[in-house]
Amino acid sequence: MTIAALVIDVAVVGVLSAFLLHRYGNWRKQHVLVTLATFIAWYFSFMIIFVLPIDVSNVTLETTTAVVNGSTTLAERVIARSIPLDSEVICKKSWSHVPPDILPNLWHVVYWTSQALTWLILPIMQSYATAGDFTILGKTKTALIANALYYSSYLLIFIVCLVYVAVKPNLHINGAQLKVLAVTASNTWGLFLLVLLLGYGLVEVPRSLWNASKRGHTLAYTYFKIAKLSVEKSEAEEALEDVMDDVKKAAETIKYNHAFRKHVETIVEKCPESVQTSVRQNRDDFEDYNNPTETPTEKSLVRLHVKVIKTTQTFTRTQVQWAALTEKAFDLEDIEKNESSAQHSFQRSYGHYTGVLASCYTPTFEWYWKCWLCPWVLRIACISMALMSVMLVWSECLFFIQSPVLSLFALFVDLARQHQNYLALEFVSFITIIFISVSAYFTIFRIRLFNLYYLASRHQTNEYSLIFAGMLLCRLTPPLCLNFLGLIHLDSHVTRKDAVEETDYTKIMGHMDVIPFISDGFNIYFPMLIVLLCIATYFNLCGRCLHFLGFQQYIGTDDLTQELVDEGRELIRREHRKKQRQEEGDARRQDWQEKYGDRNRSSVKDNVTSRRPASQAKVAKSPVENDRTELLKEDYTAQRYDPFRDEEASYPGSSTSSYQSKPATYAGPPRPTSFGAPRQSSAPPKGIFDDI
Repeated sequence: MTIAALVIDVAVVGVLSAFLLHRYGNWRKQHVLVTLATFIAWYFSFMIIFVLPIDVSNVTLETTTAVVNGSTTLAERVIARSIPLDSEVICKKSWSHVPPDILPNLWHVVYWTSQALTWLILPIMQSYATAGDFTILGKTKTALIANALYYSSYLLIFIVCLVYVAVKPNLHINGAQLKVLAVTASNTWGLFLLVLLLGYGLVEVPRSLWNASKRGHTLAYTYFKIAKLSVEKSEAEEALEDVMDDVKKAAETIKYNHAFRKHVETIVEKCPESVQTSVRQNRDDFEDYNNPTETPTEKSLVRLHVKVIKTTQTFTRTQVQWAALTEKAFDLEDIEKNESSAQHSFQRSYGHYTGVLASCYTPTFEWYWKCWLCPWVLRIACISMALMSVMLVWSECLFFIQSPVLSLFALFVDLARQHQNYLALEFVSFITIIFISVSAYFTIFRIRLFNLYYLASRHQTNEYSLIFAGMLLCRLTPPLCLNFLGLIHLDSHVTRKDAVEETDYTKIMGHMDVIPFISDGFNIYFPMLIVLLCIATYFNLCGRCLHFLGFQQYIGTDDLTQELVDEGRELIRREHRKKQRQEEGDARRQDWQEKYGDRNRSSVKDNVTSRRPASQAKVAKSPVENDRTELLKEDYTAQRYDPFRDEEASYPGSSTSSYQSKPATYAGPPRPTSFGAPRQSSAPPKGIFDDI
């Protein structure tokens, strides 16, 4: 027996969870408990998906071994699963088989930890992160009140199930069934969310891949999103300015001898750095602090704290989204320009590739990948995903039919079991469960709820959104896995056959047979609603309804959509001009420093050295005079005219200008240095204002 496969899966899941958490979160700024809880939630959710195929392979090996050894108890089970039972059957060993006591213990820890996180710990932490109170007790109280409705919905489902069991005379509740009842309520909630997410993801994932292969559509859709985001970005900036004004007023009103001053400092720390600097620079220690003024109350400071948290998060999110969308638009425009290139060399508008593969990612390779190969790869992936979606929808509607077997995934698994091909069995199981997970989790990483929940890459996701994503993953994974086991006919209480072997995961979770309504009807026929949701998603009924109600949605034939696309194109042109002016200004400033910076410094140094003998050198009378001298030198340097400073703001039309610089020969009147010796000033170069 070996556990190498299990160890590899656990390690890969850990690396994947850490990578995603690093991509979306920022462990340097967020609280360590948030990072730890989110990592555990994501890690355990992904672990169930990666380890469950090994569990399926193990139960097949154990069943076949028992039959070969002459166990009559499992003979009927093997017959039910269409495994040959002749005397010449040789039991093959699975490459990933693990000892029988490892997986049950692993599932115990993973499942119940995930349930504790999703129903108890993470909701409290989520509300705690956005609470405006200034004490731990106050934040905890606010978090409990905020989750009252959330827990009430779960408690309502549990009470309904409990009442249903109580009124049935033939049902008796014990400790084990009470546990299954709680699991039933949790999985019912999770299955409802899973159906909604799958109905969207099964259609949207292939369609997104197909649209990504069409450069014109992707670029137009990017323009559309930029136009919508520009409005949201402006609103976020205005809201932040209003809240920052309130913060400054509170900081000016509440003086340093006030009891609420520490609350104000806490609020100021949540503000952007520029606001923090301006607030702290306005301190006046000599003001009369006993002057009676109307000071804010603690409740008003709590409300102000909440506003600061939300507006800052929205402002940061819009800024990050704007940078990402503009960069994507630049790249798509470069691809559109280079597609007709006869040189087959990709020319970027700005910069060059500086990634890990910079040595082999040449302009020629980049052209073949972006302009020729990538669209075909996306089309092939789209066709594959579309076929998987059709197969999954078919199997979801017919997996409860046993004779004949109509679930395609159950047929694939049976075929691998008959030949004892454990590698193929695990591969089919892994591909199936990964596709279901991608279709469901795709929606999690794409949806945005009221600007509060949004997963932004580049370390810009706030704590609230990270915790919310962890909650959804923990809540969706158990019903997702139960649905997968039903698709391949490894759940006896779904297939209504007792002679079916079951995985250790099912044994830990139990069956949802305490309530016949849920076990016989809801969990079988409710997934069939995926068909209706897929049809609604295919025809974009939700988007059309939102567009009709006034929420701008991308509708290709709509005039308002075309106006937003044109507006986004114009915004990208402005960003182009802005970036060009910035790069030209940086290049000119660097050229100035390279040509004349060192010469000016060396000439000044030579003049000072030649005009003042070493014996006449003055020594500072005190350290204060020495510091003052250095400050005067820095002030003189700071006030010198730089013709290229703030060039973008002063000369907005200079993006295409050029100039010729020549060495200067004119020397102006000498300026006294801080040491008393005259300083020879060199004249600026000629032609620096030719671009005006």
